[in-house]
Amino acid sequence: MNNLVFTGPESSGKTTLAKQISELKKGVFVAEYAREYLNNLKEDYSQNDLLDIAKGQLELQEQVKRENQHNLFFDTDLLTIKIWSEFKYGDCAPWILDRVLSNKEFTYVLCSPDILWEPDSLRENPNDREELFEIYESNLKEFKLDYLIVNGSIENRWNSLLKL
Repeated sequence: MNNLVFTGPESSGKTTLAKQISELKKGVFVAEYAREYLNNLKEDYSQNDLLDIAKGQLELQEQVKRENQHNLFFDTDLLTIKIWSEFKYGDCAPWILDRVLSNKEFTYVLCSPDILWEPDSLRENPNDREELFEIYESNLKEFKLDYLIVNGSIENRWNSLLKL
């Protein structure tokens, strides 16, 4: 295990796992920039906001990469923003598409949505998580990214990660 990106539908355990593994490995947890951005937004977000979010996420990730080479644990990356933009709006900004593989050397941890949905003020899509999971896996395959699927209980997911 070296550097991981946690990805998958909303409320699938990404943040929990990324934080836990970063603590265990004494690594660097990189939060999802979208949460900070959206919490400071005074109105509903638009597709243009996704471009700003992607730029903030990439800037954060690249800064961490410059400072650290190993044990980086990203709670999402541009792949998530690409998928969400295409799912919600039907397309994605070229800037995001040009940089979507910024973490291609990382292993992706695709979190299955087979755990209980936990609502919060930023989550908006409880009913299409299985469809989104399939889209995530399709993108990971299309881009030939190294990935592992974690599913079941948090304990099962954790045990899968420890085998890396």
